[in-house]
Amino acid sequence: MSIYNKILVVADINSEVQPALERAMQLASKSQSTSHVLFFLSIYDFSYDMTSMLSVDERDAMRRGVIQQREKWMREIAKEHVLDDIQFDVRVVWHNRPYEAIIAEVFAGGHDIVIKGTRKHDLLESVIFTPTDWHLLRKCPSPVLMVKNSAWPENASILASVHVGSENHNHLGLNDAMVEQMNSLTDRLGAEPYLVNAYPVTPANITIELPEFDPSTYTNAVRGHHLTAMKALRQKHGYDESKTVVEQGLPEDVIPDVAQRLNAAMVVVGTTGRTGLSAVFIGNTAEHIIDNINCDVLALKPNGYVSPLDPKTAV
Repeated sequence: MSIYNKILVVADINSEVQPALERAMQLASKSQSTSHVLFFLSIYDFSYDMTSMLSVDERDAMRRGVIQQREKWMREIAKEHVLDDIQFDVRVVWHNRPYEAIIAEVFAGGHDIVIKGTRKHDLLESVIFTPTDWHLLRKCPSPVLMVKNSAWPENASILASVHVGSENHNHLGLNDAMVEQMNSLTDRLGAEPYLVNAYPVTPANITIELPEFDPSTYTNAVRGHHLTAMKALRQKHGYDESKTVVEQGLPEDVIPDVAQRLNAAMVVVGTTGRTGLSAVFIGNTAEHIIDNINCDVLALKPNGYVSPLDPKTAV
């Protein structure tokens, strides 16, 4: 069961509204033990480091002054959210790569989860993920919750986008982790849980290359395999069949569609943390799903994942 007693919240420097902080307080307030919320911000101004008119000490003093101003601002905007029974602190660091600063703080503080707001495009009703968001989703060792709205909708559901058709050890471990995380969240946020899986469409070129191939038989076999695997997963975790959805199609199409139908306020996804050229040219199925989801997203890494920014592995 997920604890979420040490929560790192990334502040949005461009807004007085902080949906990530509100969601963090929602989670922390439902904890059965004392929770600690760190309101965190990474700032950097190139001009403070480049000016030759100031000494090193003067530049350091100016940076400290900027940091203190930001800390004061963060404490002020956090007042309406902070609860008496939750340990709350603010930290501002000077770093030119926000995602590296955030992940360094996760390792230093042993945080259970990172919560960050996303930009919502009002015209297109879509969520815009920044480069910092993507780096966190790929490289952060702890779960990352991307928050869209402050308010938690009435009669909401939380979906776990499970991958039951695979026998890959990482996928199977992620399925269990996603269900456990979803259980914790539905208890805390008062939502209905659902397990959702998409199975592939029969490739059209097969029927052309193999005239004797029966696409309906193949499709039925694939669907049967996924239904059987979903049954095993739901029974393992004590879920009723009514709380499962298995549909044909690409996950990036099926999951957002089901999320809209079931009034999902959050979708839990697993991501392998792919980096480098494979991330640029191939991407993750999870990332394609995230692009199309218009609600909160919780991204998990597989068991044994090692972040490329882990200080223990740094050379």
